[in-house]
Amino acid sequence: MDVVLQHMTHGPFWTGVLQIILLNIILSGDNAVVIAMACLTLPPKQRAWGMILGSGMAVLLRIILTFVISEAMEFAYVTLVGGALLFYVAIKLVTEDADSDDEGVERAHTLWRAMIIVAIADIVMSLDNVLAIAGSAKNAAAQVDLAHSTAIKSTLIIFGLATSIPLIIAGSGILMLLLERYRVLVWGGGALLGWVAGELMASDSVLGDWFSEPVQHQLHIWGGPVGGIIVLGTGYILVGRHRRLILDEILAGVALLIWILVDRVNDTLFGGAHPDLVRIWTVRGAAFALMIVGYAVARRQWHIEHKEV
Repeated sequence: MDVVLQHMTHGPFWTGVLQIILLNIILSGDNAVVIAMACLTLPPKQRAWGMILGSGMAVLLRIILTFVISEAMEFAYVTLVGGALLFYVAIKLVTEDADSDDEGVERAHTLWRAMIIVAIADIVMSLDNVLAIAGSAKNAAAQVDLAHSTAIKSTLIIFGLATSIPLIIAGSGILMLLLERYRVLVWGGGALLGWVAGELMASDSVLGDWFSEPVQHQLHIWGGPVGGIIVLGTGYILVGRHRRLILDEILAGVALLIWILVDRVNDTLFGGAHPDLVRIWTVRGAAFALMIVGYAVARRQWHIEHKEV
């Protein structure tokens, strides 16, 4: 412990902490989406607690996962089962308000249900992220003091992840305000979780025993898009049983199809063994900007037509 405290006064230690904080912020985008979506249906007085507890739980679980099961993804069926759980979470989130008549009953346990949703999603979505965090901590610890790298690595992981809690809370808070105003983002977030779930399931090592290499390649390509379609398609069916779909929910499906098309075009033109990342992200950015403009125009036109009616 004295060795760790001694190195905490040195620059390389804090460089390692900063690396882990930045890495966790980048990797926590999907966690912030889950926390914001899970807290969206909470009563206003419980939302702050939901974000605080959800963010704290997300970081705590990531610390545990980093220490305990950083090798878990090497085992068969782990990501397959995890992807199935994430599908359940995604569908649950997009259909949360399908039947508004139950709202008063559901909210009695919503805070705990929200925490359960965050926990399940974070465990599943962090399986690959913890490998990156553990690797970064290992390299940073070796640069600080190779002889005591194990103890320093543990301190770096705990300190770096814990100090990122306020940033996750802030990100979740901003996202929740946007989700409350723009329903399309709720369904877009659900599609994102479905995309991640599909990619997770397609990457399970057991598929190598079930399918040939060409089939596995196609699964890697289409796992994410099909996952997003499954979540939105299931959501449309479940919500459609209770009420008519609103404009934002329909536009989320259109946006998903456009994004899949952009993804396929990008992969065809700029992918391969040495992908041109600059062009790929330029095309993605342009497509995203056009979708925002299209969404704004569609909403404006819809409001004009309904005012006339």
